[in-house]
This record gives sequence, structure tokens and C-alpha cells, in this order.
Amino acid sequence: MRTETVGAGFGLPNFRGLRAFFETELWVQLHEGIALVSSILVQAVLLIFVRILAPGLWSVAILGALVFSFFTLGQRVLNEAAYIRVDHKLNELYLASPLTPESYFLGMSLGVLVAYFPPILVLAVLAVLTVPLTVLTWFVLPAALLAVWLFSSSLGYVLSTRFHDMRAIWSYASLLYNFFGVLPPVFYPIALVPANARLWVLLLPPSGAASLVQWTLNHSVLSGTEAAVAALALAGESVGLFLFAVYWARRTVRED
Repeated sequence: MRTETVGAGFGLPNFRGLRAFFETELWVQLHEGIALVSSILVQAVLLIFVRILAPGLWSVAILGALVFSFFTLGQRVLNEAAYIRVDHKLNELYLASPLTPESYFLGMSLGVLVAYFPPILVLAVLAVLTVPLTVLTWFVLPAALLAVWLFSSSLGYVLSTRFHDMRAIWSYASLLYNFFGVLPPVFYPIALVPANARLWVLLLPPSGAASLVQWTLNHSVLSGTEAAVAALALAGESVGLFLFAVYWARRTVRED
């Protein structure tokens, strides 16, 4: 593979064409009815099991389902970006237009976010109706979800450029996002994680975000250091990876 560097670097982003590509991608995503409906299937199954087997963990699980939902949006971005590039080879057509590479990446991510927001909204309404949210939760939860989305979408776009076979994408992408979205303490309290491993776990954006939300509801006992590590890691990793994704989108704007 040969890449041609076009405007590569960490200069100021130029979002020319963002609105047009966002609307295009949104329209495409809204036609994927089955994918939209099934996007919360894993969350629904896990919530049913929690409701039956461990109802005391319901508030942790339903808020964790929101974090997981925003995290797996990155998998949708990965699949979509790779599909356009590998199967249809339309990325060069898009990027030959006045559309900038960063608008291509961000427009796709925003299109996926808005298209998949209605199913996520169902979980959000369920959480509001069944969980006594604190004032602090109302501030922390949206910020945490936004950071998780920014991180996962950036990760998905960057990874999409490394695949050259669609058959490999479905399995690896699903394994990656489900492994890091379910295995760490997202659907269960971080208190169940051994104390000597918590700081490492909090470095992962999904578990860091979920633990901070749990902390606002007194469902996790985070020390001041642990809370700071989770917040700083979540903010730093999401912004840092987004900036890298902008750089990477410019660097890989042409592929042969």
C-alpha cells in the first residue's frame, strides 16, 4: 500500500463539506433498519439477565448499557469506513471533491451517532424512569458518553484504514468492541475488580466512564486518585485519539 500525504500534520482542522457529508452518511445509515433495531440487542439481553438474576445491579447495568452503546458506535464507523474504501472504493471519489479528510471522518462519525441515537434513547428513557439519578450524574453522564463516542469513533476510523478484506473486519471489530465493552466493569461495579488492578482498568475509556457514572450514584468506591485517573484518562485519550484520527485521515487521504 502506498499513501500520499496531503496536508498531513496537526494543523488547524478544516471542516469544509462536513454538513453535506454528515447528511449523506445519515441518510445511508437510516436505511439500515435491521442494524438500527439490533444495535441494542446485546444490551437488552444483558439487562434481562441482570433484572432476573441480580436486580440490585440494575442501576449499574442500565447506565453501563448506555456507555456500551456509545462505545460500539465506533464499530459502526469502522465497518462503514472500511466498506466504503474496500468494497465500493468511494473514498477517493469523496476526497477528490472539496470535502476535507477530517470532514469525511467526522461527518461519517456524526452520521452514525445521529442515526443510532433513537435506539440508545430508549435505554436512556428507561434509565431515567428506573434509576434515581443525582444532580452530579446529570453532568457526568453526558460528558462521559460524549468522550466515549469520540474515542471509539476515532479508534474505529483509524483501524478501518488497516483492513483490506471485509471478511476479516466483521469478526475482529466485533471481538474488539464487545471484549472491551463487556469484560471490564461496565455492566458491573468496579468494586468487584481487585484493588491492585483498578488503576489499569480505569485507563480503558468504557470502564473509566462507567466507573465515574457509578461513582456519582455511590455504586463504586473510588478514591480521589482513582477518580482523577479515570477522568483525566477519559478526557486525554478521547481528545488525543480524535486529533490523531484527524491527522491520520489527512495522511491516508490517497491509497493505491
